[in-house]
Parts: sequence; structure tokens; C-alpha cells
Amino acid sequence: MMNANFTKATRAGHYQPQPAGYRAFIPARLPPHPPLDMGGLLQKLLSQANYALGQLDGAILTLPNPDLFVFMYVRKEAVLSSQIEGTQSSLQNLLAAESQLFDPDTPADVKEVSNYVRAMNYGLQRLASLPVSVRLIREIHAELMKGVRGGELSPGELRTSQNWIGPAGCTLTEAIFVPPPPQVIPEVLADLERFLHAEDDIPALVRVGLAHAQFETIHPFLDGNGRIGRLLITFLLVEKGLLSRPVLYLSHYFKRYRAEYYDRLQAVRDAGDWEGWLAFFLRGVAQVSREAVHTAAAILRMREQYRAKIVECLGRAAANAHRLMDKLFEHPIVTVATVRQWLNISSPAANNLVHRLTEIGLLKEITGFARNRRFRFDPYLRLFEEPEESQA
Repeated sequence: MMNANFTKATRAGHYQPQPAGYRAFIPARLPPHPPLDMGGLLQKLLSQANYALGQLDGAILTLPNPDLFVFMYVRKEAVLSSQIEGTQSSLQNLLAAESQLFDPDTPADVKEVSNYVRAMNYGLQRLASLPVSVRLIREIHAELMKGVRGGELSPGELRTSQNWIGPAGCTLTEAIFVPPPPQVIPEVLADLERFLHAEDDIPALVRVGLAHAQFETIHPFLDGNGRIGRLLITFLLVEKGLLSRPVLYLSHYFKRYRAEYYDRLQAVRDAGDWEGWLAFFLRGVAQVSREAVHTAAAILRMREQYRAKIVECLGRAAANAHRLMDKLFEHPIVTVATVRQWLNISSPAANNLVHRLTEIGLLKEITGFARNRRFRFDPYLRLFEEPEESQA
């Protein structure tokens, strides 16, 4: 019979020697055994996270057009999740690329971020007819990796060779962590899928946290595992009714506490510390939910502030200015030609309107050029950007 310490240490799985001389981790089935200790701190954190999620869901419904704001939340998550994996593209880079406005200095990896948006939207649409499952995860991976760095590594296909996690350039024997060998991937993923839809008394948010950590441990693809694992959180939150819309960008929290994020995941594998990981995860849900509620309130204040400024400062042009601002929530990077097309007005009228909106601070010129100028919906984008991005 195993002693208590040994059982606790191996409750997440065990390391198994492989023929090539390294040890790979074989994850145990969820839920953890011995069972989670949900008393005290974890119960308190779960209550706080559920409350904050409920507040966020309600706050989004107060916005004039929630779907337009979801547009920006999805892109914020795409940028942050991709930056965790080393991309350099900013939110402004992504929005400009989506508007077919490319700069010579646009980071080459902006397509990776665009793919994340596409994968997110694809997965949310598929949830209407397909539950979160291995099939859905593979389809999302194919969307994420299509035509980008790592795209040659079998998008949508489970790996058939060993991968590992560690510093750049490290060998398999030097790795910090070696996920399961390829021959067990189908089995452990099938176990995870069964857990996702099991009928038991595990709270939904705890199930989401356990599933994310288990997916990252399995690491079933040759590339893109981190991004898929974070997308999985969003899909599960929506599928399980914890959020009606995907407006929780946990990547913000994971990026801010990146070292602890990886340490907590590794402590699950090495010491069976599921409780430590869940405490970290639940704190993140509560923290990011509260921040998103504040952002929603700031959006409402900003919108009313600039509607009032337009009425006060633009006179007869106010009607067109209001129409333009409504469009900017969906397309925050524009040119004068774009404005002319949107509003069906003359070039001089469009140029004058853009100039006046720049004067009141609603638009900001971002190229510094005399011609082919580009403008951003500055007060709106600043609500979503990191401080260093806003200063760029």
C-alpha cells in the first residue's frame, strides 16, 4: 500500500522511463485522487471567482452593442496569448492588418495573431453543434496553425513524435518537462474528454481549471499547445454557461504572472499540487473579471463623453461624426478614404471631419506622414492596450 506522501506526489501522474533514456510524464485521470481539498481557501476563492464572473456577464449586457465590444475583447486575448509564445505584434498591428493597412515595420508574426482570432471565432461558432471535444480541439488547432510559423508541423494532427519543454536550444535530456510519449496521446485525451462532460459534483469553474492544466501537461501537438490550452478555457466558460460571451482574457493574468503560471503547472506534475494551481487559477478569474467590469464601465463613460463633445464642437457635422464613431467601435483604425466610403461623403468633407475629430481627441494620427495618413480611435484603444502599447 502506498504511503500518503507518495500518493499525493503522484496524484497528477508519474514519470516513466522511455527506451531512448529520458523520462516522460504519464498523467493520471481526472478528477484527482486523493480528492481535491475544496474547504477553506479554495472554497472562498471559488465563490469570489463565480461572483466576479457573474458581475462581468451583467456588465457586458449594459453596453449599447455587446457584440461590438466582444470584437475587441477577442482581439485583446489573441494578442496577449500570442505574446506569451513570443510574438511581437501589438493590438494596433492586428487591427491595422485586419483593415488591410500594412506598415513596412509591421511584425511578420501578425498573421499568427490573426489566426488566433480566426480560431477563437471558429470554435465559438462550432460550439453550437459540437461540444468541446478532441475533435473540436483538433479543428481549432488546424485554424490556428494554418500558414504560419509551425504550420509545417501537422496542423490539426496529434503528434506522432516526442516533444519537450525547456530553454531554447535544450535537448530532450535537458528538458524541464517531457510530456507523454506519442503512443499514449489518444488515450489520455479521450480521458480528458470524458472528464469534461462527466456528471459529478465538481464545480464548473474548478473543472475548467483542471482541464486547462491537464491539456498543457498532455501537450498533444508539436506546436501551438499553449494557445490552444488558453482557448480551451474560453470555450469551456461559454459552453458551461459561466459566460454568455467570450470577454475574459485570462492571458492577461498568465502573462503578468508568467513565472508563477509555469511553476504552478509544474508543481501539479511534480508534487500533485492541484490545490495550489486552482488557487492561482481562481484568483486570476476573479482579478481579470473585475478588470473587465471596470473596462466596460470606462467604455460607457468614454462613449458618452465623446458624444457630448461631438454635439458641443461639431455643429452640423455632428450627425456624421456620431455615425463614424459607431463604426469605429468595430474598425478602430481608419483612413480618410475609409471615412469617405463609410459615410458616402466627398473627400473634402471626410478630410474635414477627420481633422475635427482629431482636434477633440477622438482620433489620433499614427503615421506622421503628410499623405496616406492613418488614424486610430485613440480613447477606445487605450482602454485595451498595455501602457507600453499606448505610448507607442
